Amino acid sequence: MSRMFQAIDEAKKLGIRTKGTEPKVGAHVDNCTEILALIEFRTMAAHPLVGLLGRLNHVAIITPDMEKSRKLYIDLGAKVTETKAVPEWGVNTAFVELPNSKIEFVYPYADDSPVKPWLDAHKEGGLHHICIEVENIHKAIEEAKKKGIRTKGTEPKIGAHGKLCIFLDPQDTGSVNVELEEK
Repeated sequence: MSRMFQAIDEAKKLGIRTKGTEPKVGAHVDNCTEILALIEFRTMAAHPLVGLLGRLNHVAIITPDMEKSRKLYIDLGAKVTETKAVPEWGVNTAFVELPNSKIEFVYPYADDSPVKPWLDAHKEGGLHHICIEVENIHKAIEEAKKKGIRTKGTEPKIGAHGKLCIFLDPQDTGSVNVELEEK
């Protein structure tokens, strides 16, 4: 039995229907690809986290010198936004806009900023977090909690993009600061 027919049989055992008629022996490779892609799509569509995590929005760097950081990327030819205050977090931010994502520079100006202790511990600054887009922040928080992933804080706050966001607890994410931001 060919791999294609084995894949179809396995899909049927999982209750997955294939589109169209059964392929014939010696069917063109494109038929195999289409059938396997359909099987993979339907299998992934059943995963509970599908649709929660979207694209990488940005990588954030805490900087002790916002203008020096901005100038570096401007000199490299990148488009860099003006510095903007985000009072909810007590930080100033600026974004390097890249074709496929962004780099966020963060400078804590308030003593009670949640990132000030991080900069105090890492005087030179450095990589702080990654931000992943989600369709619905409240649903994402609920699903994360069901999976045993805690959040920093109980409610999302308005972030640098003017959208709701929340951080996952790095103790539950492999020591990586992960920010979820609603699209």
